[in-house]
Amino acid sequence: MKCISKIAAVAALAVASTACSDLFEPAFEPSQDLNTVIKFPNYADAILYNAYILLPYSSGVNSDVATDDAVSNDFSNDYLKVATGSWTANNGTLSYWKNGRGGIQYANLMLSVVDQVDFSDDPAMQQMFCDRLKGEAYGLRALFMYYLLRQHGGWVGGELLGVPNILEPEDATSDFNQPRASFKACVDQIMADVQAAADLLPLDYKNVAGESEIPAKYASIGVSTDMYNRANGSDFSGRMSGRIARVIGAQTALLAASPAFSDGSGVEWSEAADRAAAILDLQGGIAGIAPNGHLWYTAAEVGKLGTGGTGSELIWRSNIETNNTIEGTNFPPSLYGTGRVNPTQNLVDAFPMANGYPIADSRSGYDANNPYAGRDPRLSDFIVYNGSKWGHDNREIITGTYGTNNDALNAEQGHSTRTGYYLRKLLNGANNLANTVNTTSDHVTARMRYTQLFLDYAEAANEAWGPTNPGSHGYSAYDVVKAIRSRAGLGNNGTDAYLESIKGDREAMRQLIRNERRIELCFENVRFWDLRRWKANLNEPARGMRITNTGGRLHYEVIEVENRSYQDYMTYGPIPYNETLKFSNLVQNDGWK
Repeated sequence: MKCISKIAAVAALAVASTACSDLFEPAFEPSQDLNTVIKFPNYADAILYNAYILLPYSSGVNSDVATDDAVSNDFSNDYLKVATGSWTANNGTLSYWKNGRGGIQYANLMLSVVDQVDFSDDPAMQQMFCDRLKGEAYGLRALFMYYLLRQHGGWVGGELLGVPNILEPEDATSDFNQPRASFKACVDQIMADVQAAADLLPLDYKNVAGESEIPAKYASIGVSTDMYNRANGSDFSGRMSGRIARVIGAQTALLAASPAFSDGSGVEWSEAADRAAAILDLQGGIAGIAPNGHLWYTAAEVGKLGTGGTGSELIWRSNIETNNTIEGTNFPPSLYGTGRVNPTQNLVDAFPMANGYPIADSRSGYDANNPYAGRDPRLSDFIVYNGSKWGHDNREIITGTYGTNNDALNAEQGHSTRTGYYLRKLLNGANNLANTVNTTSDHVTARMRYTQLFLDYAEAANEAWGPTNPGSHGYSAYDVVKAIRSRAGLGNNGTDAYLESIKGDREAMRQLIRNERRIELCFENVRFWDLRRWKANLNEPARGMRITNTGGRLHYEVIEVENRSYQDYMTYGPIPYNETLKFSNLVQNDGWK
């Protein structure tokens, strides 16, 4: 029991880190003799640690620069290369094959040995430890399969295929030349694993205050408050939970019901809506929308999280890390950054006016000669534009060509903006990166957010039942969009006239939901995959804004910055080329060589 207690004490930290494998001593190696694993509980738990370090979540802005939302000023950037014609089956930039298959291997290994490990001499404690570790393994297997489907599922000769569905640990004697299962079979496996995880895991890890809070299945076998907390208490925050597993099921259903996959998945929009709503209802439905959810990354919101906490917006997050790495990468040059991620004019144009109307609508009041005035407040929260006040000293950032430093458009290759914009979202402007100061701040990576889940529901509910029909739930797509836009401060005198004007039109609501999703989730590595599951236009050129000053008057000119070069078959990612060479049964998606 001392071994498992040691693991519990560091688990919340360990599973969030990819650089601290020595937290488990000794760390599990795939070659470790399984008899040793069975004998020592810390080895068994370390199997799952190896799965956790393969989680697909990134703290940086990556795939967004391969979309119409952003470009990079680093011309060696792998995602820039993907966007401009270098995406091949040999290019591993967007591949999750190795990590996804590796994660499934660790999950399968845990499931194969967990019931043989002696975690405790007490039968009740033994059952709780086994249940939790099995539940985590099922949930992780579902998660890895979801990301493999998202990134590698595709059509082959009229059949929608997923990946090999491997349910047992592989070893040197295994037949690795396995065919791809159908996409539907993979979805069915995910849903079965999600259900198994939900049945075995607590909804959330928290210490119970009394025996009345202990689940009936454990109370009936004599589990005390202290025993329950040792096996399922707050020390395990950050690991796979019942709530997180349910979200994986909802995300899978949304992917499967989307236009790119619906013909071969067997999943309807109504299932995607129902799965999302089942989780949202646990938070009170619409009433559960976090008042500052769109600002989850700010110092004020991160400061509220505490040890292991997720607040009202985050469902799953990384460990809190104190640094200024993302600021150094993305601050404008005058703030000692390299300005890597440059939001596009395309994205800026997606932000409506504060009255809620799109800027292309004649009722919006948009002024092309004063384009940043009267806009959606989220624009200034997420993006630094010409004249923005920002940084530790609240300085004015001039991105126009008339600027006197390297903040100006294309002033210095590799440091200055290519679009006339800099990233603001995810960054802490209070950090001073001057060598003599070099301040840092707390950051988290949002793995799952309620706002995304609300938008998942809105999209699916609109497609299933229309804008204002709630189905069997207490809120509709319209209700969700209204709440999110109200939170952002859109509308006049409490009325969102534009939303009201389209609430009876499913197509218009679809476009609005997609636009709200684009805004709320920008720079969170979501849009690249949204465009593909929607079968949307992938080749919208990335545009920017050139601002010149003539006699004290500013002139605004939209410019093309970077063309996108995607082929139609790139709606679906490839199976890695080397894998298809090694295994004859592993067929490639249509179009990829």
